[in-house]
Amino acid sequence: MSTPSPTPDAPDVRGAAKEINWGDFRDHLSTADKDGNRKWLHPKKPNGRFYQARTYVSYLLLAIMFIGPFIRINGNPLLLINILDRKFVILGQIFWPQDFIIFATAMLLFFTGILVFTSAFGRLWCGWTCPQTLLMEMVFRKIEYAIDGDAHEQRALANAPWTGRKLFKRAFKHAIFFGLSFVIGNTLLSYILGSEQLFLITTDNPMNHLRGLTFMVLFTLVFYGIFARFREQACTFICPYGRFQSVLLDENTMVVAYDYKRGEKRAHWQRDESPDQRKAAGAGDCIDCRQCVTVCPTGIDIRNGTQMECVNCTACIDACDAVMDKIDLPKGLVRYASLNGIEKGQRLRFTPRMKVYLGILFGLGIALSLLIFNRTDVETTLLRAPGALFQQTPEGRISNLYTMKMFNKTSHDVQVELRLEGFDGTIRVLGQGTAVPAQKLTEGSVLIETELKNLKGPTTPMVVGVYANGKLLNRVKTVFVGPRSNTP
Repeated sequence: MSTPSPTPDAPDVRGAAKEINWGDFRDHLSTADKDGNRKWLHPKKPNGRFYQARTYVSYLLLAIMFIGPFIRINGNPLLLINILDRKFVILGQIFWPQDFIIFATAMLLFFTGILVFTSAFGRLWCGWTCPQTLLMEMVFRKIEYAIDGDAHEQRALANAPWTGRKLFKRAFKHAIFFGLSFVIGNTLLSYILGSEQLFLITTDNPMNHLRGLTFMVLFTLVFYGIFARFREQACTFICPYGRFQSVLLDENTMVVAYDYKRGEKRAHWQRDESPDQRKAAGAGDCIDCRQCVTVCPTGIDIRNGTQMECVNCTACIDACDAVMDKIDLPKGLVRYASLNGIEKGQRLRFTPRMKVYLGILFGLGIALSLLIFNRTDVETTLLRAPGALFQQTPEGRISNLYTMKMFNKTSHDVQVELRLEGFDGTIRVLGQGTAVPAQKLTEGSVLIETELKNLKGPTTPMVVGVYANGKLLNRVKTVFVGPRSNTP
């Protein structure tokens, strides 16, 4: 005997550890039915001032994203994250593993920035600048509207039998989706390998680039899966940012919010009903048209309050404003506001928590600026040769042998010069000379000689300056070893 389905508001105890109240939005996902199957969303096409603004912002950001791999600054890419070769380029500046402290500080700065921004403005990033949202809502969703039509047409097509027309539309749409996924995957790959390497992979013998081609296919399939099938679930199930809300948001955070004081109690709009009559009847401004729900790309009802699934896309604001216009009520029933703004009419406040976050952010910003400002183009290490003792020449001079490693972080060759600073003696580079090829590590030996009278004991601190074209690049500290006797 089959188990009867529960009524919408009744607790469901079918095999669950806890009773589920299907009338409470907190007890279930808006994108899953009672059997755990996915409910495919067909959000209505949004239209309004915020959607227009987001469209213009998306044009700018998507243009930067797709053109970025081909932009060069001083011959270097705008952005390159070459994990395989441990080479990173940001705004044309090359960073290497030797710059780990800069990378770590930049990451701390980035995450602190997220804390500050999210505590003040909620998920503004998700709705306006996140690549997932931009590509899903401003590219793939618009293509879907153009091919399948608006929400009601999409639902009708989904429920229609498989005819030639439906088969053609599905094949046409997914062919475009796959082609776009290929472009997006290759764009991401060009940020990892570089546009030149990507061009080589696509034009050279495929057998010479099996690893690159494997990643090319893998990235294409991943992005196709995300934008054609996974969609909003990437934001609600995978992205951890939404889960940060519970600790980052407070009553002063500005989010997309429903003004329940103005909107409740909900009641359908009656024809020829004036706002005064509606107010006298105890009804709020919300006419329960559910337009805010039908446009939501994650399927939530913003009237239930701030929810993890909300990406602050503002579609519900535009939908509600359009309805308020039609019934001649003020806009802003759904708007950017804080909880205190709705309950107490307070403006956005600069809270103590935000001050602390901002202070940390400011300190990290200064630290990062100092690290970048003092970053040298040539990283030099100078160590005494293992096992080598000091030598005494027939003229009575003392010599020490060192091993030297120099790493050129720039994209051009550097001719360096070594100078002893504050130490009277001579320094010579043995072997290959002092030319350091671009983006290469060179190793060699250095011989330093001095008079016995210049030594301060068995070990004498010493500083070697590294110069290029007369400009000091960095200073390296080491010690000079001499005899225990015959020294002051």
